Parts: sequence; structure tokens; C-alpha cells
Amino acid sequence: MTLWPDHLFLVGCGNMAGQMLSRWLTCGLDPARVTVLRPSGKAVADGVTVMTDYPAALPAGATVLLGMKPYQISDVAEALAPLCAADTRIVSILAGTLLADLRARFPQVRDIVRAMPNLPVGLGEGATALFTDSRTAPQAREAVDTLICPLGLAEWVADEALFNQVTALSGCGPAFVFRFIDALAQAGEALGIPADQAARMALATVQGSATMAARAGDSPGQLADRVASPGGMTREGLNVLDADDRLFRLLIDTLTAARDRGEAMGRGE
Repeated sequence: MTLWPDHLFLVGCGNMAGQMLSRWLTCGLDPARVTVLRPSGKAVADGVTVMTDYPAALPAGATVLLGMKPYQISDVAEALAPLCAADTRIVSILAGTLLADLRARFPQVRDIVRAMPNLPVGLGEGATALFTDSRTAPQAREAVDTLICPLGLAEWVADEALFNQVTALSGCGPAFVFRFIDALAQAGEALGIPADQAARMALATVQGSATMAARAGDSPGQLADRVASPGGMTREGLNVLDADDRLFRLLIDTLTAARDRGEAMGRGE
């Protein structure tokens, strides 16, 4: 059973924060416990309070989710920090924003956790990387873990220096997988399969394969080799992907580019 925060205050409710909130509400979070700050004033969900400006105060023991754009942190912190108390808990999903920076901007807050979810959290099948330091109380860390678990896999990262690498893999990963599905479908179309049929088959193939990999005792690499009979069609295709480690090298380049952008964002670039 999830122990929900007494009050959840979301600063921003875009794609990622919106997916997280949607899942929490589906899993039983009382919308009366939720306030969303968004300049547009656009409704979020039935029962959720939406504000266009900061409240006069935050409820005692509130959990704050920083879900706006990372470049907005200075303005947000200037307005939000005076409202925070020692018992306020902050969870930040801001890419490239270091814990030390958050602590400098919210000096009175003891419990601060960085989190990097990915879009499937809205289905309860996401992956969220988490990091904090020794200043955050163990019970606060446990509370955040409990809050994140309904979203899917929760992975605590021991070294913040790896956070951009993890973000590149799991945070950005769904977009890379979406691109692969699209490319697989387009390749099928190029071979003569009708476009709509190729799209459906590519999606079903990736979906079924991911489910099989999640349930199997073998690694995905072992599963690939098991499927590929010597001299068969699958083996011939794998030989192309495996030649000179081309797929491996492409993905290293992809993750490296994403990681480097995260580090640049951390430098304010």
C-alpha cells in the first residue's frame, strides 16, 4: 500500500510531471491533496487545485515536485524558497540540475531528492533514477521510494556523477526506442510491406519482445542468439547488426550525445 504525501505541490505539469501525476491519481492519490502551479491555469484532473501564482504558504510537511523546465529554476527558487520549511520535501525532475545547486537554492530544506523518470511512468511501466545525499533523512528517502514505486522501476544511483549517463539511457531511452520502432516499420515498407501493416507489425514485435525479455531468465543477448538458428534468416540479419559492433557503437554515440547535453545544461549552457 502506497503512503501518499499529506500534500503534493507540483511546480509545472508538462509531459513528464503530468504522466507521473496521472499514474498517482490512478493508483489512489486523493486529488484533494494535490496542488499544481501552472501559469496557464489549465485544469489537470478533477479535484486537483490549479494555481496560476504561488500560494501564501505551503502546507506543513508538503512534498514539492519540481517539474518545470530546468532553465526556470532561478525564478522558481526565488519565489518558492521563502515558502519552504525544514519539513518540506523536494523531488526534482530537472535534467542537468545538480543536488548541490538545489541545496544552495533551498537552504532550509533538509530532504531533497533528484529523480529522472521516463514517459512510461504514466502506465506504471517506467524507470526512474533517484539520487540523494546523506543530509536527506532515511525515512524521507523511503517515502520518496514509496511514492515512485507505482510508476514502475525505481533505481537509486549511488554516484551523482552517473546521473546524466543514467538519464541518457532510461530518461531519453523511450524516444530512442520509438525511433527504432519507426525505422523498423519503414524498413519493412521499403521491402514492399504496406505501410500501415508494417507499422502495426513493428510495434507488436517490439512490444512482445520487450515483454518476453522482462519475463525471461536469460539476458536479451542470449535470447537473440537463441532465436537465431545457424544459417537462418534471423542470423543473417543479426550478422548485419553485429558487424563491426555497428549497433553497439551507434548506441554509444547516441547515449554519449545525450549525456554531454545533460552536462552542458548543468553548466548553464
